[in-house]
Amino acid sequence: MNDTKQQFEQVMALCRDLFAKKLHDYGPAWRILRPSSVTDQLYIKANRIRSIEVKGVSLVDEGIRPEFMAIVNYGIIGLIQLELGHADKADISNDQALALYDKYAKASLDLMLAKNHDYDEAWRGMRISSYTDLILMKIYRTKQIEALAGQTLVSEGVDANYMDMINYSVFGLIKIEFGD
Repeated sequence: MNDTKQQFEQVMALCRDLFAKKLHDYGPAWRILRPSSVTDQLYIKANRIRSIEVKGVSLVDEGIRPEFMAIVNYGIIGLIQLELGHADKADISNDQALALYDKYAKASLDLMLAKNHDYDEAWRGMRISSYTDLILMKIYRTKQIEALAGQTLVSEGVDANYMDMINYSVFGLIKIEFGD
């Protein structure tokens, strides 16, 4: 399990580095996104991964790795938006955005460690394509929860689904970066 924690942290560091570079270039322009728009961005990224997996080829010179990284980063953006609500303009500094990023990266790690303990590293025996399918399922669940205005009977909320999407993406990235 120590390898998993270390690999998780290394992959999250890559995602955070990309997030920080985009913050430099664009600022926190994503603050205008409503959670449903974040969910749609997640859908676009996951659907592209699945399309590449099914077709076996990408016509745009990017593979699935950057899309999994985008799912991690948009998942964290979604959690931030759920906490702060959407804004009419970028209303936080880059440093505040990074602090919130770190808060949710740690929460994702903590959740993964707890689930990984209970599931005993079962994710390592799964195929990357299964992570893609599970992420898409979580997106469809999230869209349904959003359609219900969050009024579920027994299900976890949008935040839990975002966290699961982040963690499945990290698992995919660990396999891409480190192999099985």
